[in-house]
Amino acid sequence: MARRLLVTGGAGFIGSNFVHHVMEHTDDHVVVLDKLTYASNKASLEGCPTGRVELVVGDITDAPLVDELFENVDAVVHYAAESHNDNSLDNPRPFLDTNIVGTYTLLEAARRHGRRFHHISTDEVYGDLELDDPARFTETTPYNPSSPYSSTKAGSDLLVRAWVRSFGVEATISNCSNNYGPYQHIEKFIPRQITNVIRGIRPKLYGTGENVRDWIHAEDHSAAVLTILDRGVMGETYLIGADGEKDNKTVIELILTLMGQDAGAYDHVKDRPGHDLRYAIDSTKLRTELGWAPKYVDFEAGLSAAVDWYRANEAWWAPSKDGVEAFYASKGQ
Repeated sequence: MARRLLVTGGAGFIGSNFVHHVMEHTDDHVVVLDKLTYASNKASLEGCPTGRVELVVGDITDAPLVDELFENVDAVVHYAAESHNDNSLDNPRPFLDTNIVGTYTLLEAARRHGRRFHHISTDEVYGDLELDDPARFTETTPYNPSSPYSSTKAGSDLLVRAWVRSFGVEATISNCSNNYGPYQHIEKFIPRQITNVIRGIRPKLYGTGENVRDWIHAEDHSAAVLTILDRGVMGETYLIGADGEKDNKTVIELILTLMGQDAGAYDHVKDRPGHDLRYAIDSTKLRTELGWAPKYVDFEAGLSAAVDWYRANEAWWAPSKDGVEAFYASKGQ
C-alpha cells in the first residue's frame, strides 16, 4: 500500500536524490518540507511525477507547521541539516538551530502523532581515523566529533536515541559516508572541482590531499535509506558505506583526467582547521541483516557520470558559482 512520506530537506542534495528514488521504486506520495536555503533548489525536484510530490516551504523549527504536516503522513525521513563544515567554522549558530532544535521539534511531533521516524546522519560524528589504521567505523564506535557541524549531528543522533528510549518513538538512525552525484551543491569538494574545470579555474586541494573519504553514490544511499525505512529494526543504527575509500589527491587528479586535463593542474591551498584525516565505514550490519548492497561500486564510472551531469546542467549550478568562489577566495582557499 502506498504511503505518505514527509521528507525534510527534500530539495537538498541527498534529500532530492531520495525523493527521485522513491518516485522510481515505490508508489508512495512525498511531502517535502524544505526551507529553501542556499543549499537547496526547487529545480532538484523537477521530473518527479505530477501529483506525487508536494513541496512545502518552511522551517523544521516551526513547531505548528511541523505538527500540521505530521497529521497527514505515515512516516518521516529527516534529511534537513546544515551540513557544510567550512560554514560551521565560520558561523556555528545555524547548525545548532537546524540540527539540534530542528531535530527536537520533529521528534516531539513524531511522539505526539506516533509516526515512524528515520534520522539521516553522518560518519563524521565518529571523528576520524589515522591514515594507516586498518579499522573502520561501526555502529559501536564511540562518538568523537571534531567540528561544529559534526558535533551538532552527534547531538541530534543522541536526541533520537533518547526519544526512542524515553518516549517509545519508533525511530531508526543511519550514518552515511561521503555522498557524490547529481544535485550536490558546488560548495562541496567534488562538484566544486568539476565546476572549476568547466569554468577554466584551477581546482583547489586542501593541504597535501592525503585526507581520505569513503565515497558513496547518492543513489546507493537512497536505496539504503528506503531499505531501513521498510525493514529496519526500531531503535537501531545502521552505517551506510560502499567501500569507496579514496584520498582527496586521488579524487582531484581523477576529475582532471576524466575532464581531459593534466592530472597535476591544480593548486594546493591552506588546510581546513581540524581537518579530519580519514573516514571509513563498515556497513556489514546493513548488508547482512537487511540485505542491502551498493550498486555503484566503480568509483571512476560514478565520478564520470557526475562530471557529465554537471556539464549538462550548468543552468542548475551557475547562479551559485561566483558567490561560492568569492567565499573561498576570502579565506585563501
